Amino acid sequence: MEDLVMTKSEEKLSLNFIQEIIEEDLRTGKWDGRVHTRFPPEPNGYLHIGHAKSICLNFGLAEQYNGICNLRFDDTNPIKEEDEYVESIKEDVSWLGFDWEDRLLFASDYFEQMYQYAVQLVKAGKAYVDDLNAEQIREYRGTLTTPGRNSPHRDRSIEENLDLITRMRAGDFPDGSRVLRAKIDMASPNLNMRDPVIYRILKASHHRTGDEWCVYPMYDWAHGLEDSIERITHSICTLEFENHRPLYDWCLRELGVYHPQQIEFARLELTYTVMSKRRLLELVQEGHVSGWDDPRMPTISGMRRRGYTPESIRNFCKAIGVAKFNSTIDIARLEHAVREDLNKKAPRVMAVLRPLRVVIDNYPEGQVEELDAVNNPEDAGMGARKVPFSRVLYIEQDDFREDPPRKFFRLSPGREVRLRYAYFVTCVDVVKDAQTGEIVELHCTYDPATRGGDAPDGRKVKSTLHWVSADHAIEGEVRLYDHLFGKPNPDDVETGSDYKSNLNPYSLETLPSCWVEPSVVDWKPGSRCQFERLGYFCVDPDSSDGKLVFNRTVSLRDTWAKIEKAQKKK
Repeated sequence: MEDLVMTKSEEKLSLNFIQEIIEEDLRTGKWDGRVHTRFPPEPNGYLHIGHAKSICLNFGLAEQYNGICNLRFDDTNPIKEEDEYVESIKEDVSWLGFDWEDRLLFASDYFEQMYQYAVQLVKAGKAYVDDLNAEQIREYRGTLTTPGRNSPHRDRSIEENLDLITRMRAGDFPDGSRVLRAKIDMASPNLNMRDPVIYRILKASHHRTGDEWCVYPMYDWAHGLEDSIERITHSICTLEFENHRPLYDWCLRELGVYHPQQIEFARLELTYTVMSKRRLLELVQEGHVSGWDDPRMPTISGMRRRGYTPESIRNFCKAIGVAKFNSTIDIARLEHAVREDLNKKAPRVMAVLRPLRVVIDNYPEGQVEELDAVNNPEDAGMGARKVPFSRVLYIEQDDFREDPPRKFFRLSPGREVRLRYAYFVTCVDVVKDAQTGEIVELHCTYDPATRGGDAPDGRKVKSTLHWVSADHAIEGEVRLYDHLFGKPNPDDVETGSDYKSNLNPYSLETLPSCWVEPSVVDWKPGSRCQFERLGYFCVDPDSSDGKLVFNRTVSLRDTWAKIEKAQKKK
């Protein structure tokens, strides 16, 4: 136990840069000893694994430092936002194991306050109504190497601007005809500070406020004010908002309101994956996947349906850490975290995905034995189960070769192998289809003296096969999932192509007629297991009383574990 205890110096070295900031703030009493974070998703799509990292970070920091974390929806764009997305996000955050308690909040809760702050800015001569359209605003803004130009409407009087913003709110002007802009500096080297738009006219019904509003705040305006109103201490954002931080600070400083600290960290990028919600929406709308919860999607709902556990996702997010610089994480690390968690808790089950019929000629007809099978060798407390054994079995087609290659130790003519939990068997005959020549049945003999163990005479076999009893197994459908994209970087495409040209045509293989041992007969959607020798699987919601559908969560091969082992040897 002593080896597991961290010294103070070791603990200090293990802190990420955000924890170091928080600990310094607590030491100096900067926020009166408070830690108050928030997770602020826009309800315009389903959350993905990148959001999971942010969820774990924000709620995790609050938990670590005895603080609190809000779940706040940034619902400032009524065109793209829906209640469906709100409910899915709530489900995902809760499933990951986090509780926002009574702090379910919305940007729309503050629409009136944010508008009044905008009026305050106009009265202070720090904001103006502009008649330029979006294209003209872009033209006047300039470039990274050339300064912008002042709008011809920049010097309107305070009185005129107050009149115009009042009429904007009243709905007197059409969409896109006018905007409210902050008056900062059109020559700033930071393009975000060149009189950014903070309100636009948008006559669209909002999912919470209905038709009450026809002007809506831009994110850069709303973000800081929401944090201020909620008295957030550490406003944690992804790295693309670093150049927006001066605007965040400017808005709060000019208004003279409570001013949290914005801190940026690197967002999560995974190989064989796209993370843009716009692109994920395209995949759904264009039918490349079955929906937001398609098990090939990087969405939290897709991973849940595929059989990932919340613990495995939290462990993965902890393992990759928090950085200041963008990088891409090998998806093998996520799969490793899933295997590591499921290995400890998933019960073992025998299933045959591509069945080959086996008849044991010397086994008594009509006899059925109940053999003891271990539920999980990693956890003795999970006990054992009974599996039926009979004269006719199914094994995997790949476990037999009529003409075996070198180092193939599984079943072949004249060779003896072990059947898991059962007996040694020897193949004595092969039956083929007369028309196709395909192998359709094997005939074997068994050694009754080898039940559940080794041969009394000490002879050994080099392979153990899984199987199911043909008369007792339950027929099911199995869906084998692979990476949605065929390249590690889906954006690395040839000229003229887009990311969808790298979709993997073999990302889903459906096996409609597989056989599973009868212990699973009453399993419900979400039940997880390991099919012995095949991988980890989960019961899909498409299952019915007549047929279970299993999704492969992850294979047994652990690429990342091999990589780590090789690295340690260097």
